[in-house]
Amino acid sequence: MKILSLIPVLALSTASTLAQDLPAEGKTVEDTPAVHPKKDTRPGIAPDIREDDSKLKAQHGNFVAVPIPFSNPTLDSGLVAGAAYFYPQSPEEKKIEPASVTALGAMYSSNDSKALGLAQQNYWRGKWRFTGMAVAADLRLSLLAPDETSSGESVDWNIKGEIFYVKLARKIKGHWYGGLLARYIDADQTIAASVEDPTFDLTAHLRSVGAGLYAEYDTRDMPLNSYTGQHLTINALFNDDALGSDYTYQSYSASFMSYHTLSKSVVLGWQLKGCQRAGKTPLWEACRVGLRGFSATDYMGKVTASGQAEARWHLSERWGAVAFAGVGYVGSSYNGIRENEPIPSYGVGVRFTVLKAKRINIRVDYARSSDSDAVILSVGEAF
Repeated sequence: MKILSLIPVLALSTASTLAQDLPAEGKTVEDTPAVHPKKDTRPGIAPDIREDDSKLKAQHGNFVAVPIPFSNPTLDSGLVAGAAYFYPQSPEEKKIEPASVTALGAMYSSNDSKALGLAQQNYWRGKWRFTGMAVAADLRLSLLAPDETSSGESVDWNIKGEIFYVKLARKIKGHWYGGLLARYIDADQTIAASVEDPTFDLTAHLRSVGAGLYAEYDTRDMPLNSYTGQHLTINALFNDDALGSDYTYQSYSASFMSYHTLSKSVVLGWQLKGCQRAGKTPLWEACRVGLRGFSATDYMGKVTASGQAEARWHLSERWGAVAFAGVGYVGSSYNGIRENEPIPSYGVGVRFTVLKAKRINIRVDYARSSDSDAVILSVGEAF
């Protein structure tokens, strides 16, 4: 149930980025010497995106509160309120790893969706990483019913449940990490129409229990808004009745992102994603195309593949603009998706930097697809 896990992840990742440069316990930012390159201050010259000399002003203590407004075609408009506590570090620990953090996030949207999440992230000795989260959510979604009786119209789809997730990873070599993950979901779903779908399980109550493997490669200069580097993630999760799951099925996903500084104030980023489900899969576990311009529930299947690229222009110290385009496919198999029509996504957006030291932007995007469009408000980049 990917959409449930977004609540604490959004609060945790944003708060984590805010505090990555917090000083060690007992030391202030002003106590830390820094050398900054000379900036070009001539009128009309946009700031060099490779120069990032803003300082993060930190209060005594490592507590951060983050309000995150959003608007999208899946949940309408709403707010995520996040709060996080960052644990003290020694100067030696600060050089090799981020601070461990406990975060709490709550979400409410205008379509009466709501969620509450708790997340924990720990780092040890520069080699070990642990992530754990617990989420309770009540989501009001719309679903394009797959059967012919619906005439392509959307129906109400309500998901109410809990999710528990843990991941333990160890540094293998260089920028490579690998480890284990486990997940427990107990959820009820209600579809406000008589819908039949042989591909997915529409049972009203389902419990999913799984364990799997995880691999990651990461050379990004800053995760929330990268100028250079690559990021690869691969996940395999095996849900089995031997673990207490109601059904046996497998979930596979992979994502690769790459970022390139093309000129003084231009960054190009691109992403490739793939997803596959095998076995009798709950509908809320379906693969999603995940591009902008339509609801996340509009295009779901056993297999999805997508790619997108985005050019980012830094127009001034705080303002920026983007243009993006992508395409996705959905089907019952990787061979079958080539027989289906491509799903386009394209648009433009504006950015306003709210925290220069950590490149945190408020973004507003206008995106179009084949027969829909959307205005998206969020914090942080799309990928």
